[in-house]
Amino acid sequence: MSSTTPDPTGLGAVTVGVDASAPARDAALWAAEEADRRGRPLHVVHAADTDGRSLYVRADTIQAVREAGRDLLAETADAIGRRYPDLVVTTELSRLDPVSGLRAAAGDRGTIVVGSRGLGGFGALMLGSVGLGVAARTGVPVIVVRGEKDRPATGVVTAAVHGASDLGWLMVPAAEAQIRKASLRLLSVCNVLAHVGTVTTMLDSLGEVADQQVREVAAMAEQIRARYPGLTVTHHVETGASVPGILVEASEHTDLMVLCSRRRLLGGGSTLGRVSHAVLHHAHCPVEIVPPGQEGIPGQQDTAGQEGTAGQKNAAREGQVT
Repeated sequence: MSSTTPDPTGLGAVTVGVDASAPARDAALWAAEEADRRGRPLHVVHAADTDGRSLYVRADTIQAVREAGRDLLAETADAIGRRYPDLVVTTELSRLDPVSGLRAAAGDRGTIVVGSRGLGGFGALMLGSVGLGVAARTGVPVIVVRGEKDRPATGVVTAAVHGASDLGWLMVPAAEAQIRKASLRLLSVCNVLAHVGTVTTMLDSLGEVADQQVREVAAMAEQIRARYPGLTVTHHVETGASVPGILVEASEHTDLMVLCSRRRLLGGGSTLGRVSHAVLHHAHCPVEIVPPGQEGIPGQQDTAGQEGTAGQKNAAREGQVT
């Protein structure tokens, strides 16, 4: 799909963070495929953190970091261009830290993609910390590319759902499934341990809870089918004691696992909930974290995604670099 084709999905453009690591390169190529499916441009960002480094390193070191960053961006754009010659690719060397740089580059539209671990600009951070930090502090979906890069496609996108209040954000995985020509599976986990010590500990009561969950998920599936008439939507409620364990197991049989972030406020700011955190670290496929309130409704205007033109292909842009 050409990058200048109108985007009927409302998913928007794609921004990917890169460094010199192999996972980051894999994430860049995955993001390029995603942008190509959407018919949107791809923006490649290397956050060199020169603002932070300038406090403790010499000016010539900062200049060397910038030059290495520019080379990395050029090499990444070239690799993407060879595989996706019609894709509009822009690049940005940010002076900010990785989380801040990606948030600034993506703005309030589209999707951010990162690898599961990094090196250099991202490598000073622990496994998953960039994805965790961006997902916890941004208002756009974030995809962490995990799993074997050559694993066969399953033709399934899985969304982890709780109840009827999830309908709005479920339009994002529905749109993701549609552009892949895949089916959408709504998976809900009835956590029996959540009811221990309450009035619903009787077996019959737990059965009623599960039945109510089944009805709610089935109703959401019907509404998604009405919005996407050609999309195959299945739904399943599984009873178990470990929600993360069930979702991680399900990730072996899907191309993309999508969750809505359940954020908590801590002293240093917001952070992801236990389930999202566990799935991001252990899933067997890429994981997309959708922020609360996000709706992927076809026909949404994507002003950021409309900025790319054929003349901008592989154009280098030093964003916020002094």
